[in-house]
Amino acid sequence: MSSMITGTGIHLPGNRVDNERLSRIMDTSHEWIVQRTGIETRYFADPDEATSDLALQASIRALEDAGLSPNDVDYIIMATMTPDYYLPGAGPYLQRKLGIQNVPCLDIRQQCAGFIFGAQLADSLVRTHQARNVLLVGAEVHSCLMSWDSWDIVLGHSDRAVDEEEKEWNTRFRDRTVLFGDGAGACIFSESEDNGRGVMDTLLFTDGELSDRIWANAGGSAFRPFFNPSMTEKGDTVPMIRGREVFRLAVTLMPDAVIKLLERNRLTLDDVDLLVMHQANLRINEAIQQRLNLPDERVFNNIQRYGNTTAATIPIAFHEARIDGRVKPGSLVCFVALGSGLHWGAVLYRA
Repeated sequence: MSSMITGTGIHLPGNRVDNERLSRIMDTSHEWIVQRTGIETRYFADPDEATSDLALQASIRALEDAGLSPNDVDYIIMATMTPDYYLPGAGPYLQRKLGIQNVPCLDIRQQCAGFIFGAQLADSLVRTHQARNVLLVGAEVHSCLMSWDSWDIVLGHSDRAVDEEEKEWNTRFRDRTVLFGDGAGACIFSESEDNGRGVMDTLLFTDGELSDRIWANAGGSAFRPFFNPSMTEKGDTVPMIRGREVFRLAVTLMPDAVIKLLERNRLTLDDVDLLVMHQANLRINEAIQQRLNLPDERVFNNIQRYGNTTAATIPIAFHEARIDGRVKPGSLVCFVALGSGLHWGAVLYRA
């Protein structure tokens, strides 16, 4: 018994925001952003759209792709760092919107590594006959974290001029806010009798000593009260990233996980047909590709269009790779990611 990805689906909200639009509210430019990140556009949700709303649309499409209905789902795993509410998680809201009841929902918080940790869980549930069809969703609405008063401009509702004080405030966070986008990706993991296909192996790590490399200094039991107005006033809701150190860690730990996982399965990089990395920064992915000495046709990137959608990047990328014909029956796909925690690791999957 193995677990196969039998359906995939994605959803991007309706507000496509290019770099020129961001340059209207902060001291940046299309060239500045592309040079540092590779990102050209991203999508932002409307103010009344929550993470479970995006997850719902991606889930419906994944179920349709798998030829299943919501009632066929017997387990939901929701990976997000931006739940609808801080209590409860977003999983029950997704379940309710799908119109199903009494199906267990598990919310996990591994941020950018959420999908690969979720894939291990989904595979384990299927292999141990705890579930037949697991819905794994990575979804984020990062726009709720942005400390901007300029949303009318960002979303294209206004072309008003931004005064210097507003622009200076927005520019304080440009090294991080230009990175993120909103989106959702969903996969259905189902039972398969073909033991030569499906999830082959996973290798995951966490190092809490590195937890302050990517973190948010707002909201939580470390504060009294849990939230306070100063968090917004100081912009602490915007995630903090030690950029250079995270770059160094990513280009070391991610390829190392890939190589160790392949060696454990008596495989080499020559056996990998497609590497699907977390889409945090195109420059990171280019450095990893170079370190692994993989040609362009064996690596898939789409951060240029969507930015960093955290837990959603890998399922969105895998879906697009399938649609583009980059994943064929029998293809060996390797997923790899690193996220706040630090959490990182890799998954081997035979399509």
